Amino acid sequence: QQLEMDIKIMLDPENMDSKADLKHPKDETRLPLITKKKSAPVSSLHYFMGFLYALLCTVTLEYKRIVQQCHLLVGALSLTGQRLILPAAKTTLAAPPVVSKAAPLHGFPRQHKKSAGVYGTYSSGKGSTAPLPCSSVVSSRKAKPEWTHPAQQLESEVQIPTQTQDLCLDWDIAVHRGTVEQKAPAVLALKHHHPSGWGSIVGFLEHTAKLLKDRAVPLATISCSKLAQVASNFDLPEIPTQSEILSVIKNHSAVEKLINRRGQSCRGRGGSAEAAAELAGPRWQQQQRAAGASGAAWRAPLAPVANSPGEARHRHLQNFYTRAKHLAANWNRIRTSRRTIIHIPSLGYSQRIREHSPDLALQQNVQMGRLCDILDANVDVIYICPLPLSEELLSYYHKLLGLQAAVRSGNPEDMGDLQDRFKILTPEAINSFPEHHMCLATVLKYSPKTMQRIQVLTQGREAYVVGGVPHEDDLAVADMLGVPVLGPEPAVAQLYSTKSGSKRIFASAGVPTPPGEWDIRSEEQLLRALGQLVLEHSHVQRWLLKVDDEHAGDGTAYCDVIAHLQCYPWIQQERQRHGPEVWSHSQARELALVKISQELPGLLAQHVQPVNEKRFPTWEKFLQTFLTQGGVVEAFPVSGSISNLTVDVLIEPTGEVSVLSCGEQLHAEGPLRASGSTIPQRAVDPEVLQVLCLKIGEACKSKGVLGYFSVDFVAFIHPQTREQQVWATDLDLCYSDQLAQTQLLLYLTDGNLDCGSSRLQGPLGSRESKNQGRILCCFLQPAPGSSLCAVASSQLRHSSLSGISYNLLLHTCQARGVGFDLQEKQGTVFLLYEDQERDRLGMLTIGEDLQGVLLTFARNLFIIHQEISAPNMQGETNFKMAIQDIEAILGVTAENKLKWEEEQPWEADALKE
Repeated sequence: QQLEMDIKIMLDPENMDSKADLKHPKDETRLPLITKKKSAPVSSLHYFMGFLYALLCTVTLEYKRIVQQCHLLVGALSLTGQRLILPAAKTTLAAPPVVSKAAPLHGFPRQHKKSAGVYGTYSSGKGSTAPLPCSSVVSSRKAKPEWTHPAQQLESEVQIPTQTQDLCLDWDIAVHRGTVEQKAPAVLALKHHHPSGWGSIVGFLEHTAKLLKDRAVPLATISCSKLAQVASNFDLPEIPTQSEILSVIKNHSAVEKLINRRGQSCRGRGGSAEAAAELAGPRWQQQQRAAGASGAAWRAPLAPVANSPGEARHRHLQNFYTRAKHLAANWNRIRTSRRTIIHIPSLGYSQRIREHSPDLALQQNVQMGRLCDILDANVDVIYICPLPLSEELLSYYHKLLGLQAAVRSGNPEDMGDLQDRFKILTPEAINSFPEHHMCLATVLKYSPKTMQRIQVLTQGREAYVVGGVPHEDDLAVADMLGVPVLGPEPAVAQLYSTKSGSKRIFASAGVPTPPGEWDIRSEEQLLRALGQLVLEHSHVQRWLLKVDDEHAGDGTAYCDVIAHLQCYPWIQQERQRHGPEVWSHSQARELALVKISQELPGLLAQHVQPVNEKRFPTWEKFLQTFLTQGGVVEAFPVSGSISNLTVDVLIEPTGEVSVLSCGEQLHAEGPLRASGSTIPQRAVDPEVLQVLCLKIGEACKSKGVLGYFSVDFVAFIHPQTREQQVWATDLDLCYSDQLAQTQLLLYLTDGNLDCGSSRLQGPLGSRESKNQGRILCCFLQPAPGSSLCAVASSQLRHSSLSGISYNLLLHTCQARGVGFDLQEKQGTVFLLYEDQERDRLGMLTIGEDLQGVLLTFARNLFIIHQEISAPNMQGETNFKMAIQDIEAILGVTAENKLKWEEEQPWEADALKE
C-alpha cells in the first residue's frame, strides 16, 4: 500500500494532497511482489523507478504516453480500492511502446513470485521481457451462500490463471458491456500466436461481444485458450450458437443466467424490437421459437437465434436463403397443392422517400386485387392491410369475391361465401408509430397479435410470403413465421430497382434502351454527359433526368434542350459543312461541345420541368436530390405516336421465367406518370415483346432476382425509318398495380391472358366477338380471335368523393347504368381502399373491344364527377386528364382502324357482316 502511494506521488506530485484520501488500509488489490536479492537489498520503489528509467531512455518521444498509462493504471487501482468500479472489471491499457526486445535493467531480478495481480510475464526464446500491463484488474472473492444478482456473480466467478507459462493461453479478454479493446495485450498476443486462424477468432469475438452488449451484460471474461480452440472450428459465414459463446466465457454461469432473464434483451441494442416480443408474453415467444418446426415438413433447419440487430439481420438473411432453396426444390409440388399465400403489399422504399409520401398507407393498399389469387381452388390468401377497414368495406369485398361461382355459371343466385378462403388482417401497430413512416412489413413485425394470428392460420400448411417493394423486415417477418419469401433479397432489389441499376440489367440482357448515361453523381459529370448526348443525338428534342431511387415519376424532370440551345443552329451548320465522316473528329465538334457546356447550366436552371412540382419546386432542389442520390439522363422518343407499356414477369423458384400481364399505360397525371393501363397491350408485336422480356428475365435471374417484377417499355415509330422501335426504360422488382388489376380481371371473367399472343380469352355468353384489326402501331384494334379487353386504373382521385358514402356511390352508379353483367362478363367494378378520407378509388372496365371499353371508362368518370360535384365546387381531381388521355387514344385508334380498312377492305367488310 505504501508502494502504491509512492508511485502516485511520483507520477503526479501536484495532486498529492487531493489523492491522500485514496489510501485504504483494507484495500484488497495488491501489486506484484518483487523479490529482493539477498546480496544487495534494494527497495521495490527503486526497482520500479529503474524500470521506468530504462523505458524512458529507450523511447524518449513516448514519455508522455507512458506516464499517462501508468497514471491510468494507478487510478484504476485506487478506484478499485474505493469500490467505484468492480474489482473484476477489465481496465484495458494501450500496448506498450516497446515490445520488440527486452530492456536490460541493472540489478533487476530474473525471477519473482507469481501472484494474481496487474502484471503478467511474457516469456520469449531470448529471455524475459519487462512485465506488460494485463488486460484486466481483478481480485478474488469468497462465494456467498445467499442468492446474488447474476450481474454481481460476474466478479466472483472471474478467475486469474495461477501460472503464466504462455501469455496467449493464460491471459483473459475482458468484455465490458459488450466492448472489447482491440489493442489489449491479450488480444495482440492471441493474434501473434494464431495468425492463420485470426479471422475466425475475430469473427467469433465480434459475435460474442454483440450478444453480451445486446443482453446488457456488464462484464464477461473470455479465456484465450478456449477462444482459440472453439474459433478454430468456426467459419466466418456462420453464426456461433449461444452455447458455443458461453463455452469460452469463464464466468459463464452468471452470464447465462443474466442472458436468460426475461426482459434482459430489451435493455441492450435492438431493445425496442425485442420489447414487442416481450410484451406479447411467453406464448408468443414459444411460438416464435417453434416457427421453423411448426410448418410443413420441407422447411429446413435454420440458423441459431441471434439477438443484436446485426446478428438478427444476418440470421434472417441466412434463413431466407435456406428456405428459398427448399422452396425451389419443392416448387412443382407446392404450386399444385393446397397452400396459403401471405400477401404483404409493403412499400419498403428508403426512409427519405417514405417521409415524402404522406399517403404511404393508402398506396400500400391499392393492390386489393391480390385477394383474387383464390381463383385457384388450392389457394387461400392472407392479405395484410395497412389501413383499418370498416364492416362496410369488408362486406363489399366478401360479396365481390363471392361472385366466383356466379361468374362461372352466369347466374347471380350462385353467389357463394368464400370468407374461409381469404383473411384480411390489419396489424394492431398501424397507429403506434405515426411519426416513423414505417413500411407495412415493419409495422407487421411490431404487431405480435397479428403475427400470432398468421401463425395459427398457416400452421401445418404450405405457405409463403409475396411482398411488395422488398425491405429487410420482409425477411424478419417471414423468419418469425417460419415461411419462405417469393422474392429477391432486399439488397439485390434495392441495387437493381434504381434507375442506374435497371440500366445495368438491360445492358446485361442486350435489349435496346434510350440513348443516355447513368450513375451520374456530380454536376460536372451531368453537364459533360448531357453535352455529349446532345451533340451525338442532335435530333432528340427532349431529355429526361431521373433520380435513381425515386418511383412513379416523382423523381423525373424533363427539358427541351434543343429548343433553348442558342448555339444549335451553328452546330447544325458546321455539321453539314464538314460532313458526317469529318465531323466526328474535327475541331469544330470540340468547339461545339464547349459551347454546349457553357450554355447548359443556365439553360437547365431556367427550363427544366420536374414532374412533381410540389416535391421539387425549383431546379436547385431537384439538382440537389439528383446529385445526392445519383441518377440517369436519357432521351425521350422523337415521334408523334408514342406508347408506354408495362409487362409483368415472374421468375419462379425453379428459375422458369414467365410473362403474366402486359398493358399499355394510361396517364391521368401527365405524360410521364402512369395511372392505369389497357389490358392486353396492342402496341407491339407480342412475339417481339416476349423475347425482350425473357432476355431481361434471364439477366435478372443471373443477378439473384426472384419473384415478381415489371418492365416498362416505350414503343414509337421512328420519324426517319418509319419503323417501330421498342426501348426498355424502367425496371421495378416488385409486385405491380397492373398485376393486381389483372388478377381481378381474370377473376371476374374466368378468363386466361396469353401474353405470347396478347389475347384475353374468356366466355362471353351468347354474344359473338366482333373484334377486328391487326397490329400496326400504337393502340390498335384487337387482333382477330381475341375475346376481351379491359381498362384498369388504381390511381383515380377526386376530393369530392369524401362527401358521399361508398354505399350511396355504388347505388348511384347502378342507377346510371354503371355496373357489372355476370352473364356477359362485362361492365365495371370498383376497388375501394379506405373509408376515412375516401378520395381515391380504383376502377376496372371490361368489354369486347378497345374503343368501346375506353368510351365506357371515360363515361363512368364523367358520371361520377357529375354525381359528386356541385357546379361551383368541382373539386381537385385527375378525372379530367384521364378523359383527355382516353380521347387522344381513341383518336389514334380510329385512325388506325381507317388505315387497316383501306389496306384490307375485303377483310373489313367480312368482319362487319
